[in-house]
Amino acid sequence: MKENIKTLFIISLLLIGISKSLAQNRDVERKQRFNSDWKFALGDVSESSNPNLDDSSWRKLSIPHDWSIEGKSEKNNVSAGDGGFYPMGTGWYRKTFSIPAAWADQKISIYFEGVYMNAEVFINGKSIGFQPYGYTSFEFDLTPHLNFGRQNTIAVKVDNSQQKNCRWYSGSGIYRNAWLMVKNPVHVKNWGIAISTLEVKNNKAAIQVKTVVKNETSISQDFLLSTVMKFKKDKNPAISESKITVLPNEEKEITQILTVENPKLWTIEVPNLYEVKSVVKTASKIFDVVTTDFGIRTINFSAENGFLLNEKKIKLNGGCVHHDNGALGAAAYDRAEERKVELLKKAGFNAVRTSHNPPSEAFLNACDRLGILVIDEAFDGWREKKNDYDYAIIFDKWWKHDVESMVLRDRNHPSVIMWSIGNEIIERTKPEAVETAKMLANAIRDIDATRPVTSAMTTWDQGWDIFDPLMAAHDVAGYNYQLHRAESDHERVPSRIILQTESYPKDAFINWNLVQKHNYILGDFVWTAMDYLGESGIGSYVYPGEADGEHWTANLYPWHGAYCGDVDLMGWRKPISHYRSMLYNDSEKLYIAVREPNPESGAIKLTSWAVWPTWESWTWPGYEGKNIEIEIYSKYPKVRLYLNGKNIGEKETSRAQEFKATFAIPYASGELKAVGLENEKEVESVSLKTANQASKIKLTADRKTIKADGQDLVYISVEITDDKGLLDPNAGNELTFSVSGAGTIAGVDNADLKDPDLYVANSRKAWHGRALVIIKSNNKSGVINLEVTSPELNKGVIKIQSAGK
Repeated sequence: MKENIKTLFIISLLLIGISKSLAQNRDVERKQRFNSDWKFALGDVSESSNPNLDDSSWRKLSIPHDWSIEGKSEKNNVSAGDGGFYPMGTGWYRKTFSIPAAWADQKISIYFEGVYMNAEVFINGKSIGFQPYGYTSFEFDLTPHLNFGRQNTIAVKVDNSQQKNCRWYSGSGIYRNAWLMVKNPVHVKNWGIAISTLEVKNNKAAIQVKTVVKNETSISQDFLLSTVMKFKKDKNPAISESKITVLPNEEKEITQILTVENPKLWTIEVPNLYEVKSVVKTASKIFDVVTTDFGIRTINFSAENGFLLNEKKIKLNGGCVHHDNGALGAAAYDRAEERKVELLKKAGFNAVRTSHNPPSEAFLNACDRLGILVIDEAFDGWREKKNDYDYAIIFDKWWKHDVESMVLRDRNHPSVIMWSIGNEIIERTKPEAVETAKMLANAIRDIDATRPVTSAMTTWDQGWDIFDPLMAAHDVAGYNYQLHRAESDHERVPSRIILQTESYPKDAFINWNLVQKHNYILGDFVWTAMDYLGESGIGSYVYPGEADGEHWTANLYPWHGAYCGDVDLMGWRKPISHYRSMLYNDSEKLYIAVREPNPESGAIKLTSWAVWPTWESWTWPGYEGKNIEIEIYSKYPKVRLYLNGKNIGEKETSRAQEFKATFAIPYASGELKAVGLENEKEVESVSLKTANQASKIKLTADRKTIKADGQDLVYISVEITDDKGLLDPNAGNELTFSVSGAGTIAGVDNADLKDPDLYVANSRKAWHGRALVIIKSNNKSGVINLEVTSPELNKGVIKIQSAGK
């Protein structure tokens, strides 16, 4: 007992000492947001890297910034359907900033989380580095070229003019955060901390922390590396200290083992996060402090038991996601990335695949906080191209740099459970593809051996068992649209662990059924979890008279995005989302929607990734007395349907019926109600009501208060309703948005991927009664006022508070 008290006393003194030392060294923040006060010019403007250039006429803005989304989607833009028909091109960014003379003994660098693409960085007219792949985070040293105590100019050339270079909407510009890094010459290397859970047993967790410390001085340095791991306000943190000597211009890796008592595990349901603080110091000075969030969890994969998270079997209900944020384009605002993860979680997904590139840091941070598992993917292809200017042209020179950057940056995220090294590789049937896969997988394992390596494979009628050697080069075999081959593959290769990395939305039940039946199938990732820009026309349904075909067969403009997502660009969950979540989760047991009737001029046609257009609507003027099909999804044994209080009938909705019932009844306005039956008793009901004539505009904000930091966002949904507040699902009114006070419009949307109107604008037509306004705070505290008007409708008004930073 006395020994425990003595230990706690020593720990308390240590923490107090660290806190006091930190307080003495907080005058220089290690990582400083560098997003504000940039200037921008579109085009390859000569002399743009010259610090003496007169840029007074350049546009002032903050980043993240995507110039492509500000342009108009047009049928003949060179980005074509892959890029959503948006303009790309070349642009320049410049920023003038001061570096205090007191920082002359520090190492100063610039860190960009993502620039699309071919980014060349200049400081005071000197080119200091080039990063071609637009999804890789990178850091360049500014120190040798800075004017300490004076003004400095950084310039960034962004060249996205070579088209096409991507099979989806990439956006253009400095589209993710930028940071100024200020470090002592003795410091923890960027991405130099690797934390892993070695074991969780007997209410203890063994945590390994590897830390790379750099000594960029001309003398040998002796120091103490102190690593403290604690959960919230835990009074008994885990601590490890190591005395180290680092020679001049040397970097050294230090391995420490910490024991965490009664660990609070990171799970999907309760994603507990610990804070790991790494302090490089002597008795009199702190050189560096790095804080890392980390979740204690174990992962195991096998053909016998499937995927185990903390020894608990988890079936992956996954969705693929591209990186764009709808009306914001590629701009990766922290709040936009967080909201995306919130929407995925709400839709019932427990996993995402970041197709086909590493995501933003903010996205992974949100997955950590909210409890979403992640397959982190490096790139779309290897040496053989899919488009003329895609990753194939730089693969041999840059693959190692880009793969290592992904793994080093993302390895401490508990949400990341797999690394993916590619997608539908063109050369997949050739022997050299096996060697490339081994090369990529080994490069990952050299950095992180705690997670399996996968990639997404498919075939276009070229055989399937020919891929056996390629699949054997991976830890998990990713199947795109080929899960029906899993059972015969398992007979041939019993040790194979299988994951469906892409699937058609319409096959939700078939895939769920296979996932439930076999442990060797880890789960299913639908293409896609959310709608996205680019790959224009995927998931489209075609009305009579419209251009027919898949997105790769024709120019399908005005389609400028993919409508295959469970969730649309505004965040509205489509009926397929409720059905898929119902299969995997118990949070929802009953849902009703109505299939859109075929027009009189002919039948609606579905493309490969489409499901029938189905709506939460019982407002179908002109269809009185005509049969309309109602779909009910149910986890109850039976459902009963009522129309205006009259019992229409009952149907079974068990597994044999794929948890669905369809009723065809003559349309009559009023109330349509579905009831779930258990033991012949009515347990739960959901209903749809007919809307009267539209008269109001209803506004609902996702948050009432946002930060006045010029970065935070508020999403305001717009609904056109009747006098009773019921949504009119057929309303398509033109809406005008007026914002005053402490914010500006960042984007407007209606989720209609055939509407070519601008996303950066102050007006938008409603679609199916809905629209969306995204407002960004400025740097002033105060009230943001939004007024939405439309002829013949009562206006909508809402106020949002912007405060603090």
